[in-house]
Amino acid sequence: MKKRLLIVPVLALTLMSFVQDTPISEEQGMVVVNTTTLCPNVKGYTDVVPVKIYIKDGKIDKVKPLRNTETPKYWAMIKKEMLPKWEGMDVKKAAKAKVDAVTGATISSKALLKNVQAGCDYYNKNSK
Repeated sequence: MKKRLLIVPVLALTLMSFVQDTPISEEQGMVVVNTTTLCPNVKGYTDVVPVKIYIKDGKIDKVKPLRNTETPKYWAMIKKEMLPKWEGMDVKKAAKAKVDAVTGATISSKALLKNVQAGCDYYNKNSK
């Protein structure tokens, strides 16, 4: 009986980690690409800058930054100036789009751009 009690939590944790590592999921009726596992080595000024890309009907609905350690002042500028540029963009176009970096936050901006491009490229190659 004790072995069964131990197996169930281990199996549940294993399944949860598998689900979390899958780059494509569905939320709010949209396909969502999470770049956490797609871009583990793409770093901004301080560390990685993963995002979730929400896609509906082949177009980007929104790009949502995930937890990161970038400088809050500069990250706020990036969120305000860069993220809206992808809204409504076709995913195929977004995979190759060259969105301008934010002055003063070039390294973080380029890391964000690489994450969005990689996420869109992954979607284009792996969506149904």
